[in-house]
Amino acid sequence: MNYYSTNRTISGVSLRDAVAKGLAADGGVFMPELIGTLPSSFIRGLPEMTLQEMSLQVAEVLFGEDVEKSKLEQIVDETLNFDIPLVHVSGKRHALELYHGPTLAFKDIGARFMARLLGYFVENSSDREINVLVATSGDTGGAVANGFLDVPGIRVFVLYPSGKVSDIQEKQFSTLGRNIVAIEIDGTFDDCQALVKRAFTDRILNDSMRLTSANSINIARLFPQSFFYFHAYAQLLKQHPDTKEIVFSVPSGNLGNLTAGVIAKRMGLPIKRFIAANNRNDVFSEYLHTGVYTPRKSVITIANAMDVGNPNNFARIIDLYDNSYSLVRTEIDGRRYDDEEIRQTIRQTWSENSYLLDPHGACGYRALIDCLQPQETGIVLETAHPAKFREQMEATIGMPVALPESLSASLTLPKQSIRLTTDFDAFRAFLLSQQL
Repeated sequence: MNYYSTNRTISGVSLRDAVAKGLAADGGVFMPELIGTLPSSFIRGLPEMTLQEMSLQVAEVLFGEDVEKSKLEQIVDETLNFDIPLVHVSGKRHALELYHGPTLAFKDIGARFMARLLGYFVENSSDREINVLVATSGDTGGAVANGFLDVPGIRVFVLYPSGKVSDIQEKQFSTLGRNIVAIEIDGTFDDCQALVKRAFTDRILNDSMRLTSANSINIARLFPQSFFYFHAYAQLLKQHPDTKEIVFSVPSGNLGNLTAGVIAKRMGLPIKRFIAANNRNDVFSEYLHTGVYTPRKSVITIANAMDVGNPNNFARIIDLYDNSYSLVRTEIDGRRYDDEEIRQTIRQTWSENSYLLDPHGACGYRALIDCLQPQETGIVLETAHPAKFREQMEATIGMPVALPESLSASLTLPKQSIRLTTDFDAFRAFLLSQQL
């Protein structure tokens, strides 16, 4: 399979090069020249398959031309060695719990898959060390750091906004050391993302270092997120075989999960529509309601992983719909909620249903409450364990939230980070100083 840039000046790029580069040289993001479809027999058989079985068949359509089946099967099995349960919350509303991986966030799936795929490419080439750059507004950093920890031939630089991720999130990637370097930026997530994007187009850096990204910029991190849509559908049909109209509500920041859902639908999964749930960083919701896309500086909210003012995957979304606003609106609705509305949803769902939503999931669940039609069944993507936002959660529901053992252990470790400003020249100089 070959890939092209959404800016349409680059095409014919191999999977290996698209994964290794992350971002196209023209500043666009890579897309496959063809999205294959799965047979109707596969869709009908989903309720009888394991997560690993169905994910392997989806992965073969996405990556099978470039990775032999035995290796792809190994990558899938190692990536998905934890449960992803679909939990009934209330009425026709369900939560897909994507936080049962090692860092308790949905990003474990894409990060673990990408780490293994990139490691496979490095192992089978004579290329020099690959340096992974990743910007995080919260959970991406921990998931990528955990996924790539001690992978031979790969170093990871995690950029994060100082004081704008939770203490638990920061500890998950800033305490590891070894081949993981945490860089604390005096700015916002958008500043971190801008530094990463600029690095990929900087001639001096690219002549000296082999760079790639592990944000959802990178197809190897993004596309495996389609697996859990198939798994959610399978679980729902197993529990309720007569279900017809399925709606996914997707907490949306960089739009990676939403893009993966649209790809799953293109591959044949019978999803009726999507709801993109934004916090106050609502540039995509605004676009859905006005047809005008206006990126702007992000603001801090309690759903910090969605604090994105210029989503990377907007280019992929409109590319999937042939740059047609009217086509986007046929399948995607948008809603926007502020911090107090998110808190109210957490309190209400805990009080009425004994189900604890994290702030991101609460944003998506509120959209289901507001938008789901009587004939529809809704699934919200619960993207992170509520304990990762313990202070906010305890203040909201008025009672203690227990920390899983893995989170408690990380809090005792010393932080190791490098502090930089948003100045690109200083960032470039630091990276160059890290060459082996």
